[in-house]
Amino acid sequence: MPRIETSNGRAIGYEEAGDGATPIVFLHGVGSDKSVWRPQLDQFSSMRRTVAFDYPGYGDSDPGPEGTSRDDYASAILSAMDGLGIERAHICGLSLGGVVAIAMHHAAPRRCASLILADSFAVHPEGGAIYDRSVAASGDLRAMAEARVDVLLAQPADPAVRREVIETMAKIGPAAYRIGAEAVWLADQRDRAARIDVPTLVLCGSEDKVTPPSLSDELTQLIPDARMQVIRRAGHIANLEKPEAFNRAVEAFIRAAN
Repeated sequence: MPRIETSNGRAIGYEEAGDGATPIVFLHGVGSDKSVWRPQLDQFSSMRRTVAFDYPGYGDSDPGPEGTSRDDYASAILSAMDGLGIERAHICGLSLGGVVAIAMHHAAPRRCASLILADSFAVHPEGGAIYDRSVAASGDLRAMAEARVDVLLAQPADPAVRREVIETMAKIGPAAYRIGAEAVWLADQRDRAARIDVPTLVLCGSEDKVTPPSLSDELTQLIPDARMQVIRRAGHIANLEKPEAFNRAVEAFIRAAN
């Protein structure tokens, strides 16, 4: 997969398809990488330039330094966009990706044509406990994935999706996962969310047990003029579990936001 050099000299992995119109950028969750967005790249590349990025330490990206934060993730993605000549884009993030999307808007609001925040939150009431459990289990990502997959996905889960989630998580390095876990679970961006001034869609799987719809509702209430849509019979990885419904919601929102 291709990589793009960023301003700090570290390369970021990405997958790209399509051209034309305002691009859409996809940002993955803590237990995933850019490959989770293939159903969206297939769909949206016929309409516009479509790019999915890896965070530092994930997928095909170079590792970030010790102490890499959610703001560093945001800076890395903005720098990668610079390298690809993307001045402004619709930013779609899932879970940790939603946290990074909010951080990107905080850093560079004019570069965000809109935000799509899926299965995410501004602050998680159990974030500290989830972070502690994640760090404790991070020595064996495959074992963690096998233990967590049925919580992440609505049941009964598609066996192919279940296998993909396990295999993708198993490839993440423990150090990168711990950095990602801190970036997502210890986030408190309520003040930043309240200052978002671009069109925003909040999406959530109806069966999401990790970031339940109540957290998406709270996020929607924080963001001026945001609207929320529930993806029925989806869990925490709604874009992969119910890609058709997810894509329809995103496409309708972007058409209205343009």
